[in-house]
Amino acid sequence: MKIAKPLLILIVLAAAVLLPIVTEAYFISIAITILTFMTLALSWDMMLRTGQLSFGTAGFFGLGGYTGIIAAADFGVDPVIGIMLGGLVAGGIALILGMAILRLRGLYFAITTMALASVFMVIIRNLHRLTGGPSGKIVYNTLFNYDSNKVYWFMLAIAVGTVVISELFQRTRIHFAIDSIRADETVAKSHGVNIYKYLIFVFVVTSIIQGVIGATYALQYGFVYPESSFSPHYLLLPIAMALVGGIYSTIGPILGAIILGLSSEYLKLIMPYGHLVIYGVIIVVVVLFMPDGVYGAIKAFFMNRKRRLEER
Repeated sequence: MKIAKPLLILIVLAAAVLLPIVTEAYFISIAITILTFMTLALSWDMMLRTGQLSFGTAGFFGLGGYTGIIAAADFGVDPVIGIMLGGLVAGGIALILGMAILRLRGLYFAITTMALASVFMVIIRNLHRLTGGPSGKIVYNTLFNYDSNKVYWFMLAIAVGTVVISELFQRTRIHFAIDSIRADETVAKSHGVNIYKYLIFVFVVTSIIQGVIGATYALQYGFVYPESSFSPHYLLLPIAMALVGGIYSTIGPILGAIILGLSSEYLKLIMPYGHLVIYGVIIVVVVLFMPDGVYGAIKAFFMNRKRRLEER
């Protein structure tokens, strides 16, 4: 069993790396989209593990996108460097904001982070010379010059890196700290857990990931404009994926992203004008009948099966 799990991971990773070689451009574009939202879902779930419900995903995604485009268009920076800058700027802003808003808890924190996308969008719309204002900004030096295979491998590397970070959150001292904060802050504090430090750390790390993804997405297509870059789509869909797959885990958001990503594309093909209704029904059904998500339901099934076998 100890050998089987690493072997399975290697097989899945090898299959993911070889995907562009054995498939068409259409499927590569779907895979890039799934990887994008999978990474956003994982970053949202990592913050949720602290017990804080953050709605700032779209805000940091858009901020990273604008940073990457401005760096490439105005300063001639290589797109890969622009992506790194997108993550650093998102992380820096998260650090500054986190010092204030992470004093808030529950609904107050959620509402404050929800407003971030709107605040960032208003600021960017009024910085005409730097951001292009309401019209947005274009760059001709796109990521890997529209080479979808290279973009896919780059996105895969970011997704794998995010999975590694998520697993570190699950398997190191950080796991015990954020779990104790989510369970009971008073007890965690009495046991010496620096709540404020851990909350800021997780908030900054997840914001960096969201900024990197936003910059990658923007530089892949070569343009940004406020309504698109800060769209609620980049908040609601990752949340739905995490809920469908199963929260407080690494595998859950990954499963949710694959299930909803593939379902969305299939439904678009067979029901071009009604696919969103069916898509919504799938999400509602899973959330209602699988409160722990698909991953939670699978774990419960195998645990019950093991228990029955032991009883025999």
